[in-house]
Amino acid sequence: MKIREEYTCPLELVHDMIKGKWKSIILWRLRLGATSLARLERDIDGINQKMLLEQLKELIEYGFVEKKSFDGYPLRVEYSLTIGMGMQIVNALKIMQCIGIGYLKEHGMEKVLIEKEVISE
Repeated sequence: MKIREEYTCPLELVHDMIKGKWKSIILWRLRLGATSLARLERDIDGINQKMLLEQLKELIEYGFVEKKSFDGYPLRVEYSLTIGMGMQIVNALKIMQCIGIGYLKEHGMEKVLIEKEVISE
């Protein structure tokens, strides 16, 4: 994770913070509440544990996600959105989700939305 020295605008910075295939998907899943690493891995199709851990580490370093460890055996860890930046970025992702839904509907791909249970029939 490296932050550049210069940006054209703050949007470019945020783009760098959440760019990649998985970060926005992880953040979108975390909007549902705190969860374990194993649950995140099950819920996000196609991601492996190594990649998930790398992406979570960056999201934690940027301040979007927090990691909470619980005492006891077995060790339990939960990941959740931070109150500040984590919740704010989800608002932006909601807008992006709506744009994606609209695009799929306009292009006759509503079936995908139904299969993924984004909308009902």
